[in-house]
Amino acid sequence: MPTMIAPGFEKRLRALSPRQALAFMATLSERLMPNYRLYAEIGEAGDAHGVTSLLALIWESLGVRDARIDFERQGEKLVACEPPEADDSFGARIARDLTLALSACVDVLSGPAGEAPVDVSRLSIGGIERFIEMSAGDDIHDDAEREALIDGHELMSDERSFQLAVLEAVETQTLDREGLRELRALGKNEGFSNLGLTADQTDD
Repeated sequence: MPTMIAPGFEKRLRALSPRQALAFMATLSERLMPNYRLYAEIGEAGDAHGVTSLLALIWESLGVRDARIDFERQGEKLVACEPPEADDSFGARIARDLTLALSACVDVLSGPAGEAPVDVSRLSIGGIERFIEMSAGDDIHDDAEREALIDGHELMSDERSFQLAVLEAVETQTLDREGLRELRALGKNEGFSNLGLTADQTDD
């Protein structure tokens, strides 16, 4: 059973306007970024500059209504940033979460939001679940133990608070320049990812 942020949370995500949905997804993507940077730094793979630039363009599109950005071309560039399919390491999987989130953002820029904000929400949650399971190793003996460990973990508690704060912000705030700046700062989370990881940020 997937972890729930809060009762009715996903219904609220589905009710967002495309612009609100994109702001929610961009904020979660910002918080996923250190995971990708760490993968690129340690594994000497990926393209941290490429994903950082794309996310910056997504924020620009939110702030400048008539921004002329070829997101079809950017989507093609994003493919080159994806970890190799053959790499099934934990680092590659959490890096792939970011590229999937960015791909969802690009899709929303050219069509309805649909399930995209729900998908990005679940991507972030799923990465935390995998991280907790990996950290626990052989200490998990059955599904009940697994669910209890994940549900009560500090990282998951932090994720619930974070996603609720982001959703409430995009639902209630005017997404003007200042509102977007505050959302982006919230997503940057002082350089720490949803997994509590941090990495070099010289590409900003």
